[in-house]
Amino acid sequence: VLEKTFEEWMRYRDECLRRMASEPYPAGLFCNRTFDMYACWPDGSPGTAVNVSCPFYLPWFEKVKHGLVSRRCGADGQWVTVNGSQPWRDYSQCEEEMESTMEEEGARGLMVSFKVLYTVGYSLSLLTLISALLVLTVFRKLRCTRNYIHANLFASFGLRATSVMVKDALLEKRWGMEVVQVADWEALLSHEATLLWQAALGCRAAQVLMQYCILANHYWFLVEAVYLYKLLIGAVFSEKNYYRLYLYLGWGTPVVFVVPWMAAKYLKENAECWALNENMAYWWIIRIPILLASLINLLIFMRILKVILAKLRANQKGYADYKLRLAKATLTLIPLFGIHEVVFIFATDEQTTGILRYIKVFFTLFLNSFQGFLVAVLYCFANKEVGTRCSFSRPGQWLCHPIPCLVC
Repeated sequence: VLEKTFEEWMRYRDECLRRMASEPYPAGLFCNRTFDMYACWPDGSPGTAVNVSCPFYLPWFEKVKHGLVSRRCGADGQWVTVNGSQPWRDYSQCEEEMESTMEEEGARGLMVSFKVLYTVGYSLSLLTLISALLVLTVFRKLRCTRNYIHANLFASFGLRATSVMVKDALLEKRWGMEVVQVADWEALLSHEATLLWQAALGCRAAQVLMQYCILANHYWFLVEAVYLYKLLIGAVFSEKNYYRLYLYLGWGTPVVFVVPWMAAKYLKENAECWALNENMAYWWIIRIPILLASLINLLIFMRILKVILAKLRANQKGYADYKLRLAKATLTLIPLFGIHEVVFIFATDEQTTGILRYIKVFFTLFLNSFQGFLVAVLYCFANKEVGTRCSFSRPGQWLCHPIPCLVC
């Protein structure tokens, strides 16, 4: 609410300055009219208390609109101060009521815990993903189309983690100040408008980048699914030609949706960090392509499992534990395709309330933040196939097998 509060504060200040300029001055000794960054004070008679209504820019004004804030005018015609510089005020009637904050504090504490959880998850994922990218790009023996696709998926995870942490840092820097006393409001609202708008601009840019990275992440899930499906069904195609299409699908498709979403937010909901969705219709511009990619991945996932099951049954004598191998293949593909997203695919934000909402938020944040770590470990560091699926063609040269070992 800071941006709205700041706008209301400027309106209150301007009205105060106009009123002070238009009213005539009284005769004799008096405390001079002033705007002290908190309230608008008229001329005061010496030795009296001056009362004005609580300023309307306070976010909780509706609760305290009948309250008064007061200052004392000294016998010498000077406003009473504290420590010789700070104005003395009694604003107890304008403070926010703290009676019903037990539940709010509980919810706040829970959300802070969630933030710590996903910050740890994204940080761990980012470190692991950077290491995995170095492994896949530095060692020439691992260079093949499938690992190039893995590398792009790792990069999308890394960018997603970075954008989330940058956005949080910008939010915390400008809008994370805890306002407890009137002095906090004064310090907060005394900044020039340009500083707040610059912070808003940076925060919105980080928000746009984050939405792009989330979409890119989902569409690289889709690329992984399409590529693996074409390999398993034995399709014959030129990998080089299709790899360029994969790049367009993974990195280009998100632009198609992020640009109109950005235009809608700028024209219709240009408030604060673009994180609030007052009109959910604009949020569907981002949500629909994510749901579409998740549903396609689910269909491909089920088709791949059907192909793997058929091959395992055909070689049941060779694979006595084929059910265990099928379970292993399933668990291996879930993080690669982002299938966990389907669990809450129809539990939208506006449909979930109470404990169900907290459960959804917890699992969504936990899985999304730690997924990059899990994928990097499974498909790079714990990938025995890197050694077992590569063979020497001649001394000093390795050939990377393009088909993953899902039933080994």
